[in-house]
Amino acid sequence: MKGNEKLIEVLNSLLADELTAINQYMVHSEMAADWGYNKLHENFEKRAIDEMKHAEKLIGRVLFLEGIPVVSKLNKVNIGADVPRQLAYDHAAEMDAIKAYNDAIKLAGDVGDFATRELLDGILQDEDRHIDDIESFQERISQMTLPVFLTTQV
Repeated sequence: MKGNEKLIEVLNSLLADELTAINQYMVHSEMAADWGYNKLHENFEKRAIDEMKHAEKLIGRVLFLEGIPVVSKLNKVNIGADVPRQLAYDHAAEMDAIKAYNDAIKLAGDVGDFATRELLDGILQDEDRHIDDIESFQERISQMTLPVFLTTQV
């Protein structure tokens, strides 16, 4: 089925966001593992895997719409030197993703592609969960102090 060119372009932009997020989360995950924060490592790794699944869905949809998935474009990857900066960078990435998915959902509805809209809505729900998890960590750090929080992540 030939899809709307603008929507395919937006899907490829979302794909670049997801591929960037995978890289950022995997580096943060491995840094946490290296520091001995295994629970934090697992959380970052799970988020990276979620983003891989999102990328897979976007690639599949672009192909279905007879577009060409662009997997060679990455945005700027922001690596935090410590856990609070990692969480801040991840929070910013998720907020950008939420805005981008909301905009894409509107576009999909405007062009009458409700199947794409439904797929994007499912991904948006995952991104909402990600932001909630990040904010939960940030709130715990605020309440417990960073050293106490980090002892809970070993």
